[in-house]
Amino acid sequence: MLNETLAKHLFHWEAQPMKWVMRLRVALHLAEALEYCTSKGRALYHDLNAYRIVFDDEGNPRLSCFGLMKNSRDGKSYSTNLAFTPPEYLRTGRVTPESVMYSFGTLLLDLLSGKHIPPSHALDLIRDRNIQMLTDSCLEGQFSNDDGTELVRLASRCLQYEPRERPNPKSLVTALIPLQRDTEVPSHELMGILHGTDAVPLSPLGEACLRMDLTAIHDVLEKLGYKDDEGAATELSFQMWTNQMQETLTSKKKGDVAFRHKDFRAALECYTQFIDVGTVVSPTVYARRSLSYLMSNMPQEALNDAVQAQVISPIWHIASYLQASALLALGKEDEAQAALREATELENKKNATS
Repeated sequence: MLNETLAKHLFHWEAQPMKWVMRLRVALHLAEALEYCTSKGRALYHDLNAYRIVFDDEGNPRLSCFGLMKNSRDGKSYSTNLAFTPPEYLRTGRVTPESVMYSFGTLLLDLLSGKHIPPSHALDLIRDRNIQMLTDSCLEGQFSNDDGTELVRLASRCLQYEPRERPNPKSLVTALIPLQRDTEVPSHELMGILHGTDAVPLSPLGEACLRMDLTAIHDVLEKLGYKDDEGAATELSFQMWTNQMQETLTSKKKGDVAFRHKDFRAALECYTQFIDVGTVVSPTVYARRSLSYLMSNMPQEALNDAVQAQVISPIWHIASYLQASALLALGKEDEAQAALREATELENKKNATS
């Protein structure tokens, strides 16, 4: 997830603190996610906390799958910070659906305060009616007393010592829906997150990928040559003396000639011969075969090669651009936009350091 975790936006924000309406949206989305898990027979979520909630490309909060695994981090259901652990877990060592509700209460405190406050301390403040000490000072003027009081009430219910006195996910959803404000405003705007292809101006290569202009992409790959194959030239010269290596180089050269003349069927055959030998690993060859697959209306094979090129060279922007084109050809618009954004960021970083 490109937009990181709730912990990052609550505790370690850089540009702006999370707005009140967005915090309430997070609470609702999380409650809905837990209700969905419960309806599917997966009511147990281990160690629910702000690091387990991530934001997608639209800026919407998502519950990660980590807590649904039977064995959580280090084989423990909860972190070693006992101050945030449900009291019944300390007694029995077992996670129950009510334990998840306790953890949800700690998250409501996080959203309210902008800090990771131990529940015992928060409950003392609530009992003393010292809500102001519990509320994030960055939220001043953003919500009514009634809304703040209701969120505190929900948190208190979730943090009850007796598990049976805590609410269930469905009742949380019912309670949180009336608190929602500015529902027509997209989450990425509330979060101040750059969104989709509008986030960063696209380079000519990015524009070509977005238009699915395969001819323009071919021209870029042809002009680039093998400049980005770090280390490949050394490995080639060292092994050229073997007959097998000579045959491999010949198939690559034939592939390059076919690629230059846009004979993509021949390029596929020759590049495949080169790759299958496996003596030399070249991200550029995978990239060229990926485009050849795209030109041959084989988008899934093109995506596989683009991914392989990125495995070999993780920060190579060309590989991400080709993934975006292949994903667009497969009709996977959201994934293509994410790949395009990643490619643009990698290209900008490369240009900044060159």
